[in-house]
Amino acid sequence: MMNLLPIGQFAQASGLTINALRHYDASGVLPPARVDPESGYRYFRRDQIRTARLIRVLRQLDIPIEQVRGMLAHAEAGADPAPALAAHLKAAEDRLAVQRSLVHGLLTRLSEGAEMNHRVTVRESGPERVLVRGATLKNSGLEGFLRTAFQEMYAVAGRGPLTFTGPAFVRYHGVCDEENETLVEACLPFWADAAQPTGLPAGMSVRDLPENTFACTEVSGPAAGFPAILTAYDAVADWIGAHGFAFAGPVRLVHRRWTGTPDDPGNRFEIAWPIEEPSQDTP
Repeated sequence: MMNLLPIGQFAQASGLTINALRHYDASGVLPPARVDPESGYRYFRRDQIRTARLIRVLRQLDIPIEQVRGMLAHAEAGADPAPALAAHLKAAEDRLAVQRSLVHGLLTRLSEGAEMNHRVTVRESGPERVLVRGATLKNSGLEGFLRTAFQEMYAVAGRGPLTFTGPAFVRYHGVCDEENETLVEACLPFWADAAQPTGLPAGMSVRDLPENTFACTEVSGPAAGFPAILTAYDAVADWIGAHGFAFAGPVRLVHRRWTGTPDDPGNRFEIAWPIEEPSQDTP
């Protein structure tokens, strides 16, 4: 017992509270060196102080307890925990950049109004036949999915070869951010009266979309990057509500000009939301 510290002294030395030490014991992150069988009192080795301080810092960085456990296990096995820590910090920096952009967009909208920065127009579209590949995901998985989906669809289209009738577009069936996942469909429109695709891989299909009326706005440059582009979606949604239309389907992000690199200033997108006159039964 001479080299063991009771939990109170260990808490003072490590900077962790007694309740935190009990929690980390229960979760298997920092078990005590000895537990008195009669009193249940916990004792820790002096060399555990360094581990406890590391846990304290990792938790202050909002690293989940499961990830902390994994990092400590790797460190005990002789692995360098620095790469995992660097990856976490990079992800935290990315989240902070998104949050700053969201706050900036919100402040701009509150002070100026979304429609002031986005001109909304109406256009008609006839029936369309499209190659479709869909997935349910959050925004973090969006870029990788779309890149792979369009590569596969263009490969299928080239075997036809298909005659394209317009630019590629993406249909969003809900909000796609880091808090929500939704069905996202990559779409490639082609002429229904010419060559048709064959040998479709799993997960890819052909779909006929009906004619539509769209409320639209275009974005380019910095405004076309995430999350700044969310303001444009809001502007179109506000316009639809203000003009008494009903939402008639998932919103589209049409690739009017796509450089192949997200957030590139040369990108130009159209946000197109299907609309219809509200039903007479609508209160």
